[in-house]
Amino acid sequence: MPIYAYRCAECGFSKDVLQKISDAPLTACPSCGKPAFQKQITAAGFQLKGTGWYVTDFRGGSSSSGGGSSEQSAKTGASSD
Repeated sequence: MPIYAYRCAECGFSKDVLQKISDAPLTACPSCGKPAFQKQITAAGFQLKGTGWYVTDFRGGSSSSGGGSSEQSAKTGASSD
């Protein structure tokens, strides 16, 4: 569930709230009780960097073996024919 930042336009009270995406936005300020509680626009808490993620990334086994064992077995199978 995402965490949304809210701020009251009347009293300035701010709060982070854990809500479902399908939940209706909060409107009543928990501090002053006025209907001026507004959802704020915030930056994401993470950044994606690098060349990207692929289906084969971090899939089982150790990172040192990678997929070399399947390549080696394919080569040995082809040479025994």
